[in-house]
Amino acid sequence: MPELPEVESARSVLERSALGRRIVAADDTDGWVCRPHPPGEIALALVGTELTAAHRRGKTLWCDTPGGPVLGIHLGMSGKIVIADADGREVDGGDHWEFGRQPGDFRFSRFSLDFADGGVLHLVDPRRLGRIRLDPPLDALGPDAALVTAAEFGERLGWSRAPVKARLLDQHVVAGIGNLLADEILWRAGLVPGRPVDGLTPAERRRLHRTVRSTVDDALHDGGVHTLPLVPHRRPGGRCPRDDAELCRATVGGRTTFWCPAHQR
Repeated sequence: MPELPEVESARSVLERSALGRRIVAADDTDGWVCRPHPPGEIALALVGTELTAAHRRGKTLWCDTPGGPVLGIHLGMSGKIVIADADGREVDGGDHWEFGRQPGDFRFSRFSLDFADGGVLHLVDPRRLGRIRLDPPLDALGPDAALVTAAEFGERLGWSRAPVKARLLDQHVVAGIGNLLADEILWRAGLVPGRPVDGLTPAERRRLHRTVRSTVDDALHDGGVHTLPLVPHRRPGGRCPRDDAELCRATVGGRTTFWCPAHQR
């Protein structure tokens, strides 16, 4: 599932390869991905203009247009941005899983923009869980997990009885942490995912903030969440890469969760 690092790779592709190219056509006919817009509404707003900047907060992307609407992009669980140029070259960013896709295969393109120079931007989304919309609401998102300060994190985390993992997954608290990142962060911080937030000590809260920032930084630097050390072991019978204890498995915050009973408290 694309999380903050994968979405940042998509934003980078947009910034490097999509800006300043005049849009001459748009395929917005997938009514589910482009809801609530009827077919043609997004195309009418974008054709004849261009994307001027690419932004990200958490797992949400958006692109500016000159004096026009904001184009909001959410990759969903399997989406990626693919930009194919007229000479056959492609660049992509987002989910690292290819689902068997080869260059030139756009069967799962759910939205596209055609550029005047012959290039095409695709949202390739096998599971059809992405989202394209104009002027997306952004105010409800919490601070970005890559940038959140200690003060912001402490205030947003609060003192509720909610499990700490559930709070990390809440995009109103901190934007960008998904299921895999949350397990990795808590594994590194030595905290059981089901611990109530109001039971964390001040030192544990500070350690958790530092671990959020360092884990996101590592994933951004190394190529995505799938490169983190715990992630390959998140399976039944998986063992902790730190101390070889068999990982526990349960549902926390509505998500399948793994943790180490030896060092997470």
